[in-house]
Amino acid sequence: MKVIAFNGSARINGNTADLINVVFDELAKYGIETELFQLAGKEIKGCKACFGCFNNQDKRCVQNNDGLNECIAKMIEADGIILASPTYFGNVSSELKALIDRAGLVSKANGNLFKRKVGAGIAAVRRAGSIEVLHAINNFFFLSEMIIPCSSYWNIGYGREKGQALNDEEGVRTMRILGENMAWLMGKLNTV
Repeated sequence: MKVIAFNGSARINGNTADLINVVFDELAKYGIETELFQLAGKEIKGCKACFGCFNNQDKRCVQNNDGLNECIAKMIEADGIILASPTYFGNVSSELKALIDRAGLVSKANGNLFKRKVGAGIAAVRRAGSIEVLHAINNFFFLSEMIIPCSSYWNIGYGREKGQALNDEEGVRTMRILGENMAWLMGKLNTV
């Protein structure tokens, strides 16, 4: 089994990546392969609503110059998908929003490519807005007919400067439980 995580932060090794890696540590205990894909520097653009993906139905976006199709291919191959973002003005980063919009439309155009995959959202936050981040991510999972594991609290970690989220004891514990529950759920689905 494999989980692909997309870090929507402009900081490659910041708090968002730290929280993902806590989940990865738990998944590794269950023998689940993990991969972290950094959206920083990829300049993924938003959906143009051209609906070319509905015409082509080739599991790809017709915008083929910014790396999004690589992301979609990784999502198709994975059993689990983590979408993680810092909180930017009360929502996900623009890079993650572009991924959500375009991958979501390509999925719909091709018979719901991510249906019944396990999806988990993570929000890194300085103070407020994380619930809106998780809401945006979960909307993608819900509309993609994915299955969402839970934790003991919302999947958030507090911190502004690099490394501070790892000092949030409750946030780290929440990520560990999320990883355990994600592994358990993926194991149950893998036996069906």
